[in-house]
Amino acid sequence: MLLPTVLLLGYFVYGLIAWTFNTSLTDKHNARPVPTKHVGFENYVNLFGEDRFLNSLKNLGVLTVAFIVGTLIFGLLWALLLEKGVTGEGLFRSIFLFPMAISMIASGVVWGWLLNPSQGDDARGLNRLFDILHLNFLENPWWTAGNRWTTMASIALPAVWQLSGYIMALFLAGFRGIPAELREAARVDGASEFKLYRYVLFPQLSPIALSALIILGHMSLKLFDLIYAITGPNQFRTEVPSVYMWNTLLRSDMAKAAAIAIVLLAVVAVLVIPYVAYTVRQENEE
Repeated sequence: MLLPTVLLLGYFVYGLIAWTFNTSLTDKHNARPVPTKHVGFENYVNLFGEDRFLNSLKNLGVLTVAFIVGTLIFGLLWALLLEKGVTGEGLFRSIFLFPMAISMIASGVVWGWLLNPSQGDDARGLNRLFDILHLNFLENPWWTAGNRWTTMASIALPAVWQLSGYIMALFLAGFRGIPAELREAARVDGASEFKLYRYVLFPQLSPIALSALIILGHMSLKLFDLIYAITGPNQFRTEVPSVYMWNTLLRSDMAKAAAIAIVLLAVVAVLVIPYVAYTVRQENEE
């Protein structure tokens, strides 16, 4: 019964990973049907000696931090508000989760308009809204100017908006899974509301927070369509490895694109493998 699944996974996942790794070790840098030869790790050495690739890695690091921190903060905040009990909770849950139903491309197109860098009389999107509200000091060029942190934080903003509802659902499920007896016992012992959350409830959410961190981390590494839709494929300022890989594929440089893909896979593995090991160890202890 498991054989079809094993065969499909073996070919379409691990088989293609092996094919990509093998391609990254060759000199296939164009679309011409010429014989290729293996050059070892030359493509990787060239990548890490290339300013453009190093810049994309730095952009990715900043994007990942901004995305994870922003999403965790808003997700936890919304979960806390709903966990306290509000009228129309089902409606608010739907509103917070709705962005997840929108594709990244559609979201990127809309946010590309909202983050229009034009200011003053030519302002569009959010800058136009700030102008109407006489909050002109909030107008800014978003992702087109400024340092790396402000640029990539602007790119992370749409992703935070889209994924915060998902993190809210995780934390809210965690809150609802905590036995009421723990809350009652803490209150009987005289714990304030702050101490109740700080010492009783939040520690119970540690596994969920770890899961959310891993999920968001690997999602940020694969962000492509959102960035592509907002800034286009040729923006050096906002380029991350996935976008660089796409641009490399358009030039039919298969070996270099495969090397970028394997580097991304290695970074994802660094995040996911410790989490899997931790989960397996916890299950064995239980």
